[in-house]
Amino acid sequence: MDYFSIYAVFGVNDPPQRLTRAKERECYSIAVPSAVQQVVVFSNGRWGKRTDVKVELTDPDKSPITLGNLTPDRKCISWECWEGNAGSSGLMLTASLEGDSPVNEEFDGMADPHFVLSKKESTPKFSGVPASVREAQGKRKRGREEDQETGSRGQENVCPNSYPSQKSTPQRKVRGSARSNHKQFFTHSNEQADPDVPQGHKVKGKQARASTQTVSLSTPSGRWGQTLCPIDPQTAILIGGQGSRMQFCKDPMWKLCTEDLSWVPAETLAEGPTPEGRIGHTATFDPESRRIFVFGGSKNKKWFNDVHILDTRSWRWTMVEAQGKVPPLAYHSCSLFRGELFVLGGVFPRPHPKPDGCSDCLYIFNPEMAIWYQPIVNGDRPAPRSGHSACVLQGKIFVFGGWDTPVCFNDMHVLDLGLMEFSPVKTNGAPPSPRSWHGCAVLSDSKFLVHGGYNGNNALEDAFIFDTASSSWTTVVNPHFSAVPRAGHSIITMANAYTEESMEDGEQKMGLETCPQTLFIFGGGDNEGSFFSDLTTLLIDEILN
Repeated sequence: MDYFSIYAVFGVNDPPQRLTRAKERECYSIAVPSAVQQVVVFSNGRWGKRTDVKVELTDPDKSPITLGNLTPDRKCISWECWEGNAGSSGLMLTASLEGDSPVNEEFDGMADPHFVLSKKESTPKFSGVPASVREAQGKRKRGREEDQETGSRGQENVCPNSYPSQKSTPQRKVRGSARSNHKQFFTHSNEQADPDVPQGHKVKGKQARASTQTVSLSTPSGRWGQTLCPIDPQTAILIGGQGSRMQFCKDPMWKLCTEDLSWVPAETLAEGPTPEGRIGHTATFDPESRRIFVFGGSKNKKWFNDVHILDTRSWRWTMVEAQGKVPPLAYHSCSLFRGELFVLGGVFPRPHPKPDGCSDCLYIFNPEMAIWYQPIVNGDRPAPRSGHSACVLQGKIFVFGGWDTPVCFNDMHVLDLGLMEFSPVKTNGAPPSPRSWHGCAVLSDSKFLVHGGYNGNNALEDAFIFDTASSSWTTVVNPHFSAVPRAGHSIITMANAYTEESMEDGEQKMGLETCPQTLFIFGGGDNEGSFFSDLTTLLIDEILN
């Protein structure tokens, strides 16, 4: 059956309502409540051959008001009226297909196709967010997937710890307390987890120059396996992640404004086909082209090797039809160097010819040519792994940690991008314990941070700095890192804001040289059933000093 329907939201506080479809015709309609001044219309289901749906407000005594056209690339439109028909009654909202398209619509067994969605099915109400962006969570129905068994092994993305209800603020476990094995949500190789989502979490206590944003209805839902990608000193883009009840987040894309630490739903801000919900993918920003490259990841039994590009200047998604071959991968690393993407390691989908299920290969994507290729690499490459970290410093990619069942790593390898040669790094100082799904961020020209992660039994809470100049590890002591154990979280560094310098002609120029850098930590889970949507900020100078 071809499920396709049109919904409308009348005002900020009302749930979506489904338009009634005329029998044997693709013409939908619904009566508009009186005194409505704001309407949001969106589609739900498979478009198939449909290409254009015209949406109008009709009045028996007046000419119709055209609100716009729904298309496969523009599945939501909004209309506001502060005068004219705002107070009139008898208006009808109609949506009609322009052009022929055979349809066999399914109404999910409901006798009356005109109904109001229940709270369980409707888009969550975002207090203070305009109705025109609320469709970000409702335009694509991300329903339950086929495989939702709990506690089974050998299946992709299965969470042995599925909670039937939302949890409140997580409480840190006392060291030495019993941790039952059935509460582990992090598993490896084709068994990646579906964490449950708490509605709220915050780190208690006030610390100098540090702030924590608590969860509210205007922030992303709790998740892990997402990406947080900075695109300028004031903006970062959150993509994907896995949410409550083993479902992928229905709010998969957000924009973080670092000036006031506010979140804005962003799925409808960009045109074009958005990437399907996923975890274990990578999102890499190229500052020269101003584009975000999203690659790979997994969703239950579906694994990806597609490349989606978001142009942050035009705010449009495109999917690349690339030449060359790259296998479907999840929990790989992706590093940008001289305009090319270097993808290393990752988990293969199951079944796979390799018994370990992990990759030790390096693939390069050239965006200009839209081609994948494998370079000739010399030296001692890292063992196959996933959930590792990789960062670029001084023309080299430093690879740390990861997992390949049943081994968890804490070794360091470096890839010289000039020589294309791998070599192990002999480090000084006490290194981090073996871990995967940790957070990693570059702090300076010669230092990067490793925080948290998962060691096969527990989520971790410690933090370390690696100095590439001395090849030494240093333990970081900071209460915000050790507030709660977490893994599968995102860590990024950004400048606080642009600085303004006066010029003789009266104009302002922007500079980054004097901007203090800030570290942002978002999301993840503690392997005890709690998953976070908190946002913690720390000044990098305080971490390094």
